[in-house]
Amino acid sequence: MSGIIIQQNVVYKTEKGTPVTDSLKVAQVFGKEHKNIIRTIRGMLQSGSKLSSTENRSAENSAHHKWFCESTYFDSRGNKQPMFIMTRDGFSLLAMGLTGAKAMQFKVGFIEQFNAMERIVRQVRQATTPAIPQSFAEALRLAASQAEQIEQQQKKIEADAPRVLFSQAVETSNESVLIGELAKIICQNGVNTGEKRLFAWMRENGYLCQHGERYNQPTQKAMELGLFEIKKTTIQKPNGDTLISNTTKVTGKGQVYFVNKFLHNNQKNLQP
Repeated sequence: MSGIIIQQNVVYKTEKGTPVTDSLKVAQVFGKEHKNIIRTIRGMLQSGSKLSSTENRSAENSAHHKWFCESTYFDSRGNKQPMFIMTRDGFSLLAMGLTGAKAMQFKVGFIEQFNAMERIVRQVRQATTPAIPQSFAEALRLAASQAEQIEQQQKKIEADAPRVLFSQAVETSNESVLIGELAKIICQNGVNTGEKRLFAWMRENGYLCQHGERYNQPTQKAMELGLFEIKKTTIQKPNGDTLISNTTKVTGKGQVYFVNKFLHNNQKNLQP
């Protein structure tokens, strides 16, 4: 377009992809008072209600609901003010009454931006919409491709099912298990490990204490994560002495945590 070019973006799209502008942008570009633009739009929408013709009433209602949508915005002082959002048709209707030395150039500028936004919306829709087969052979290839995708998705669902069921069952269970039993559960999920190796791995990775009286007992970090609990057992000796035995057990949350940890490591070929 020659002459005046609108420097700002006055056309944008809604969440549904409809190109629109608004009364604020129209007022700014055409140098009009926003309250006067609002008055003009309301006058157009109300004029139809004075007509007795059912056909004309229908056209007025269509314009109100499809071309203009009343909304609000906050002005520079933080006060809520009315505004209208309008489609291309709504702008065209409004623009008929806008005059001034540069009015025609501004109208053309708006229309060019509407055209550009509509092209963008079409391109996006074409990129996200599957192409319609143009021949029987293309339809067969599309059907075969979709069948293959469905088969792959079904295989993945079946492969993941045991892990999903395991997680759901354990997370809702209050039963804790010994670390040796956890090693068996991990093996059942496809990762080869044993009780001694699991103890060593937990010590090396900071889940169990490595030295002193708390050897093989949970670290503070592991307890805070809720991975372990300590079962205390009172033992009465023949000589009358009493011993308290501490047994480390893995909670339901801990079982899911460690099984997923080992499965993830196994997928990366970093089996502990």
